[in-house]
Amino acid sequence: MSKLEDILQNEVAAEIAAVAAEAESKARAIVEEARAKAEALKASKERQLEAERTAALRRAQSAAELLLSQTRIAAKGRVMEQVRAEALRRLQALATQPEFGPILQKLAEEALQGIGKAESVLVNPAHAALLSDWARDRGLELKTDDAIRDGVRLVAEGGRAFVQNALSERLERAWDALSAKAAGALWG
Repeated sequence: MSKLEDILQNEVAAEIAAVAAEAESKARAIVEEARAKAEALKASKERQLEAERTAALRRAQSAAELLLSQTRIAAKGRVMEQVRAEALRRLQALATQPEFGPILQKLAEEALQGIGKAESVLVNPAHAALLSDWARDRGLELKTDDAIRDGVRLVAEGGRAFVQNALSERLERAWDALSAKAAGALWG
C-alpha cells in the first residue's frame, strides 16, 4: 500500500498544487484588475481635479479682469468728475472777470430770443452793472438774484414763464458730448 499511498499522496499534492496555482492566478488577476481600476480611478480623479483647477483659474482670471475693468471705469469716472468740476470752476471764475460783460450780454440776447417778449432780466448782484445798459436799451426791468451765478434769467411778460441761460447750465446740457470728447482726448 505504500505505493498506492504514494500515488494518492502525489495526486492529492498535485491537485493541491493545481488548486493553489489556480487560486494564486485568480488572486493575481484580481489584484491586477484592482490595480488597473485604481489607476483608472486615479487618472480620472486627476483629470477631474485638473479640469476643476483650470475652471477655477479661469474664474479667478475673469474675476480679476472684471475687477480691473471696474477699477479702470471707476478711476475714469473720477477723472471725468474732476474734469467736470474744473470746467465748472473755470466757468464760474470767468464770471468774476472784467471780460464777462460781453459774454453776459450774449447770454441775455440768446435768452431773449428764446422767450420772445420779456418784462425783466435777473442777474447776480455782482453783474448788474454789466447788464444795466443792455436791459435799459431793450426796455427791461433789471433785477438781481443771488441764486443766478454765471448767467441771466429773462421773465416773460405777465411773469408766467422764464428762460434761464447760464454758463454752468450750458455745461450741464452739453456734458455728455463734452465728456466724450474729453475722454477721447485723455484716453484715445
